[in-house]
Amino acid sequence: MKTAVIISKKDQAGINIYEFLKDLENVYLVEEESIYCDDIDKKIKADNFIFATKHQSVSGKPCLLVHIPGNWDKAELGGRNRTLCRSSGYLKDAFLLLKRLNKDKKYEVSVEAVHHGPFLEKPVMFIELGSSKEEWDDKDAAKIIANVIKEVLKKSVKRYKTVIVLGGGHYNVVSNKILERTEYDISYICPKHYLEVLDEEMLKQVLEKSHNKVEMFVLDYKGLGKSKKKVIDLLNKMKLKYVKSSEILTTYE
Repeated sequence: MKTAVIISKKDQAGINIYEFLKDLENVYLVEEESIYCDDIDKKIKADNFIFATKHQSVSGKPCLLVHIPGNWDKAELGGRNRTLCRSSGYLKDAFLLLKRLNKDKKYEVSVEAVHHGPFLEKPVMFIELGSSKEEWDDKDAAKIIANVIKEVLKKSVKRYKTVIVLGGGHYNVVSNKILERTEYDISYICPKHYLEVLDEEMLKQVLEKSHNKVEMFVLDYKGLGKSKKKVIDLLNKMKLKYVKSSEILTTYE
């Protein structure tokens, strides 16, 4: 199985990560910004894709992040409207490796909710270094991400039991706990601010595009906000299994 690692020449953190990966087979430097590399899987033949990029936020908080790309609503930063990418079986292992290699705890490690492009048909994951120029230039942090990529590429994709998380914030606390404390992997996260556009069509997408069979939906119950009734009614209508996050997490305490 071939996995392609994609790094944009326009990405400062990506270039620093590349310095530790350039001798690795199947690493590609591209001209476009990563989020606009739509259909790159038509140009580069591979079974899986990993984008190594910077992360930018107003907070400027030092962080190491993983997430699946796609758009729950309008495609404002690459990709297609209301279209998710196929999830990556590397996400859980990459998250756990980031936690393990971030030994001095200088960086916060988190999984992000689904957001931004590009659109690919093959399984894809982003791994990011954030959130300001200071972190993008941190060679030690870049090396951590490079080492995570090297490690996951050495292994075959594990077949974890897989869930989908609904609710909570963009930096998804419940999902972090599930990945770290339980036997479950996560294919998609729909945060609270996108629940208003969640419908049958999007739920069918997550079921069809998940890298593993979806065991159930996990509700960040307090994080469903005003969409709580809508989400529960929708899941019941589609006869989809769901549990509260507290139920699944207390089992592993």
